[in-house]
Amino acid sequence: MVMSDITSGYNIAENIYFKSEFNDLCGFKEDEIKSVIEQVVNQCGFKKDKTDEALDLMRTYYNGHVFSFEKDEPVYNPTLCLYFLKYFEQSCKYPRKMLDSNLAVDESKLEYIAQIPRGRKLLMDLIQKNHPISISDIEDRFGIKKMLSDNSKDRTFLASFLYYFGVLTIAGETDNLEVILKVPNLIMQSLYVERIQKMFLPEPEDRDDGKWAAKQVYQKADMKPLCNFMETRYFKVFKSRDYRWANELTVKTAFLTLLYNDILFIMDSEKEIDRRYADLTMIVRPDKRHATVYDVLIEFKYVSLKNAGINGTQAEKLSEKELYQIPIIQQELENGTKQIIEYGKKLELKHKNLKLVKFVVVSLGFERVCFKKI
Repeated sequence: MVMSDITSGYNIAENIYFKSEFNDLCGFKEDEIKSVIEQVVNQCGFKKDKTDEALDLMRTYYNGHVFSFEKDEPVYNPTLCLYFLKYFEQSCKYPRKMLDSNLAVDESKLEYIAQIPRGRKLLMDLIQKNHPISISDIEDRFGIKKMLSDNSKDRTFLASFLYYFGVLTIAGETDNLEVILKVPNLIMQSLYVERIQKMFLPEPEDRDDGKWAAKQVYQKADMKPLCNFMETRYFKVFKSRDYRWANELTVKTAFLTLLYNDILFIMDSEKEIDRRYADLTMIVRPDKRHATVYDVLIEFKYVSLKNAGINGTQAEKLSEKELYQIPIIQQELENGTKQIIEYGKKLELKHKNLKLVKFVVVSLGFERVCFKKI
């Protein structure tokens, strides 16, 4: 059978997946994945370049797990690899959803963290810029008493908890030998995004309306409904819940939680393009190129009320024309335009046949949002 060389070790991998001392067995290495893909590609009658396409897709979504300081070669999530390869072999197509429903258990771990006040801040830190965090060491005791005690739920405990359940991974050590942890890959990022969306928008109606507005961006290249939703609905949540840790990155994260769609897109926040970073890219998956949607590139800017020289009440009363006439808003739109034109050219050189639409989005505090379509 095509997958026999991987499935023969699957039970072992499943049982010891989170034991760092068995890093060689807790995930699949790239050469193993490539070998199976090559066999499936041959069996399905695809051209050889299909191997690189499938491997790149799996690498983006499933690779990146490191569970030992002695092993720095990242491994692939075995459960997800088997899910993808089995579907690919049986149908000669990629799975519509890159996330196996068996990983719903991982989402529940994030839900537990989100119920803890300090946990919300941690989730936001991790999703913003795909930002790594550092802790003194990884804890390895998670007894019932500790799980129920508020006093023990510090940052080290919370991050260690996420690490042992596979939604964080080792990214190295700091100069003072603290442990660096990060979100390992795109599929795990999707779990964070979904949890943060529910954290900010607990009402299903709000989530549905927000997702509809987001669809207008990539279906019709229209940013206005989403910006309006942010002003009238999403930003109200920040105020009513008093998110003291909200900042300019929170704006981008809010947009990301509604725009995120890994059925259609390879989503990337802070994507490196020629040693510079674009805020948010949405590149249509290679197997979804037939869909009538746009590739999307967004540059976000933030202007504080103080720098704009107005207060929140004044900002809310501004007409749309007055908003766009604020000098610092105009300057940020201009700066963003220069950046996004440059990023767009790089993306179009890297990816062929893009149907790219570009936006600069500027937030005035958490009161108003304006945009420019490039």
